[in-house]
Amino acid sequence: MHDPQNPDRAEIEARLARTREELLALFQPQIDARAAELQNPGEVFPRSRTFRLLLSYKGLGAVGVAACGFLLARPALAMRLIRLVPVTALARMLLRRQLMPRESA
Repeated sequence: MHDPQNPDRAEIEARLARTREELLALFQPQIDARAAELQNPGEVFPRSRTFRLLLSYKGLGAVGVAACGFLLARPALAMRLIRLVPVTALARMLLRRQLMPRESA
């Protein structure tokens, strides 16, 4: 089946090795940046992964879905808890997010 002496096999293995090196070169800067960020978390805001998730659009959507579900499940309790939320601060944050230009990745 597989002949280790096949001359095409050496060429294929060489091509695979080059491809692996190219892929490592592509992903290495990202890995290095992430490792540096994890080693020095005090220099990056926000430091915690949970807070980063909550500040992202995915996290904000998840919180919104959870809040809507809570509002549908227990409306009386949800309305009491809504009074504790600083509405002006949230509105200001949402307006800033919508009005500021998004950073392109």
